[in-house]
Amino acid sequence: MRFSHSALYLAVTGTLLAVMAGLGAYSCFAVVAATPRLVRMSLMVKNLELTDLCLFSEASYTRHLSMADRFTPFQDSPMVFEHFPSGAVAGPPPHLIPIQNRRWIQGGED
Repeated sequence: MRFSHSALYLAVTGTLLAVMAGLGAYSCFAVVAATPRLVRMSLMVKNLELTDLCLFSEASYTRHLSMADRFTPFQDSPMVFEHFPSGAVAGPPPHLIPIQNRRWIQGGED
C-alpha cells in the first residue's frame, strides 16, 4: 500500500503537533512540581547570603559580573587584549555603560 505525499505530510504534521501539545502539558505540570524546590533554594540563598551566580570561572571580572569595574580586564597592562573567551560573551554590567551608549547597546534608535 502506497501513501500519497499529502497523506504522509498530514501524518507527520499531526504527530509533531501531538508531541508539541504533550510537551506543553508536561511543562505546565513540571512548573507546578518544581515550585517547592525553587522556594527551598531561594530560602537557602537568602540564609547563606549568596551574592550572584558564578557563570564563568576564568577571571575575577567574569566570575562576579556585578563586582567588576572598568579597569579590571586591563589590570595586567592597558594594551592587553581580552584573552578569556568569557569576556567576549559577557558584556559589562549596566552601571558601567555610559548613559548615551545604553540605548545603542540595547538595540534602540540612534
